[in-house]
Amino acid sequence: MAQKKRTDYTTISIPRPLHERVQKMIQGTGFTSASSFVSFILRELLLEKGDGHLLAEETKIRERLKKLGYL
Repeated sequence: MAQKKRTDYTTISIPRPLHERVQKMIQGTGFTSASSFVSFILRELLLEKGDGHLLAEETKIRERLKKLGYL
């Protein structure tokens, strides 16, 4: 049976008001915590394909974050 790869985690601090906004925002979504939402957003922002950064993807994400009031 294949073993599941273990991921190590770190802690990143964010201002409490931002955390509270994230908590409100994720209510009724599939996100189970502010950490899972922030991890998702960071993964989306850091998408890379090969050696080149996906600028179009980053632009879409920035637009989405702007509409949500984060940028």
